[in-house]
Amino acid sequence: MSVFLTIPEDRIIHKGKNFFLIYDIYPVSPGHILIISNTEKLDYFALNNEEKAELTTLIDVAKNIIEKEHKPDGYNIGMNCGEVAGQTVMHFHCHVIPRYHGDMDNPRGGIRHCVEGKGYY
Repeated sequence: MSVFLTIPEDRIIHKGKNFFLIYDIYPVSPGHILIISNTEKLDYFALNNEEKAELTTLIDVAKNIIEKEHKPDGYNIGMNCGEVAGQTVMHFHCHVIPRYHGDMDNPRGGIRHCVEGKGYY
């Protein structure tokens, strides 16, 4: 059973039809939210078209929730699909990570930094 299916109800900050939102317990930055599928789906590629459409809407919902308490200067939105890509919980979840001026010395390249040496171009 997925650890995401044992999350207490009081940690859920929003519920959709196919997903729920929580604050990440290991946040990359203040306000980091996870969008998690209600049922165990491996990754983004296991979602059906209805779920993919709702995910797009919920990314906006997460952004609005974050901006009620924080004032980020940008966002990273990410999903790890498969162990080689860094997925450690094999249950679909999407990270909505607020970014702030100065949170790293040189953010140029963004998610390209997931492979060492590829972030700078």
